[in-house]
Amino acid sequence: MAGGAREVLTLQLGHFAGFVGAHWWNQQDAALCRPTDAKEAPGELCPDVLYRTGRTLYGQETYTPRLILMDLKGSLSSLKQEGGLYRDKQLDAAIAWQGKLTTHKEELCPKNPYLQDRLNAEGVLSSDGIWRVKSIPNGKGPPPLTTTTTPKPLIPTEGSIRVWSDFLRVHLHPRSICMIQKYNHDGETGRLEAFGQGESILKEPKYLEALEDRLHFYVEECDYLQGFQILCDLHDGFSGVGTKAAELLQDEYSGRGIITWGLLPGPYYRPGAALPFHCGAILATALDTVTVPYRLRSSPVSMVHLADMLNFSGKKVVTAGATIPFPLVLSQSLPDTLMQFGGATPWTPLSACGDPAGTRCFAQSVVLRGLDRAHHTSQLTPGTPLPSPLHACTTGEEVLAQYLEQQQPRGRSSSHLLLTPCTVAPPYPHLFSPSLSQQGLVLDGPPTGAAVESIPVLGALCSSSSLNRTLGDLAKELAKLDLRRWASFMDAGVEQDDLEETLQELRSLAQCYQGGDSLVD
Repeated sequence: MAGGAREVLTLQLGHFAGFVGAHWWNQQDAALCRPTDAKEAPGELCPDVLYRTGRTLYGQETYTPRLILMDLKGSLSSLKQEGGLYRDKQLDAAIAWQGKLTTHKEELCPKNPYLQDRLNAEGVLSSDGIWRVKSIPNGKGPPPLTTTTTPKPLIPTEGSIRVWSDFLRVHLHPRSICMIQKYNHDGETGRLEAFGQGESILKEPKYLEALEDRLHFYVEECDYLQGFQILCDLHDGFSGVGTKAAELLQDEYSGRGIITWGLLPGPYYRPGAALPFHCGAILATALDTVTVPYRLRSSPVSMVHLADMLNFSGKKVVTAGATIPFPLVLSQSLPDTLMQFGGATPWTPLSACGDPAGTRCFAQSVVLRGLDRAHHTSQLTPGTPLPSPLHACTTGEEVLAQYLEQQQPRGRSSSHLLLTPCTVAPPYPHLFSPSLSQQGLVLDGPPTGAAVESIPVLGALCSSSSLNRTLGDLAKELAKLDLRRWASFMDAGVEQDDLEETLQELRSLAQCYQGGDSLVD
């Protein structure tokens, strides 16, 4: 891998995880195509951490996510499980069945317009209005093709999106997708509902071998695998799939980092079928930010080190938060904006732990991205009284570190400040106010009418005493559960003794987050 990338393999388990993952891969792909602003530091993030190079049958180099994806029957829409990037179209046309044929008709799924455009011309729209082949980082990619007139892509409306594959705009490797055929994505029956059902899937040789085969394929081509990140649905049986997958990784790849991102669709306040599409975009933006430490090109923090920094003395869980976009006014500086938060937490909680106000933070990893250097420090005229100690700092890194120290003086803090923003190009949903600039900063004057193309984001992972209450309350609610009323749990072989053992482990974990815990291991 170029640049000695410390590779990460992503496991994406579940349908809502598919929405989050599709947005995340789209954002990273858009960032690869996005021209770097002169004010930005080129190549702060190393794409080779999450992407891999390959070669088609025709010798064309490819660049695809290092990804294993598991979902249910019916979730692919028009996307082929083996993908279309590595197919031998001439061979497909030459093979013909010589026997009798029986024709069956069924309604076709509408083609994914994003991938269809890419199959027609793997390119980007340049500033002169010409469609050109997309260059791949570090010289990876096919030789330039002759230019063509600009195609007119069919952009689906947000309300027409039913599944994550409807808006995925990147090609996947043929080894990425593993479909679970015994359960249905849609319908009233055959659903993957219970944790035990999910656990049992990876006890079946068919699915276990499929996962192990894909793991070996991706792991063996890595120069230095730093670990695995698991995007997993928590609200259905994929929670069991994720647990068994994590156990498998611990057994086979001990010493590697494993970070699991448990995902829930969240409360919905807008009507319509596109809501997972919006919620998934927000979570993808947060993930793209909080995972920055182990994706840095220079001086990265390994997954293992990040996990050890956040979790100690028996702790295993952290909360996530983000401010999307970070509300910096064009005429103000980072110290000005941070002081306006007062003593309040500067990010919105994304975890179901309630308001973090008044809770103790044991450790936190914070990333702020997308602000150019002119906004990092105070621009007050010399001799002007300083509004706060932050205004005396000489670098943005110093501003952020000192602010976090003021907010949580007893906690461990790790912070990163990046110039690279988060790209929000279509099919990212239109979520932002017209009062923002193209770069996502708050305008001083009237709206310009320009679409927001990128945004600054503040993201955080926190090991907090709020988890004591959250995990304890969860244990209390689960203690009221009567397994006999849930056929899918009983069918999966879950017994009352299993539940009692889990409850005790949950109560013990909650105790690790009591407010008086020492920071010394």
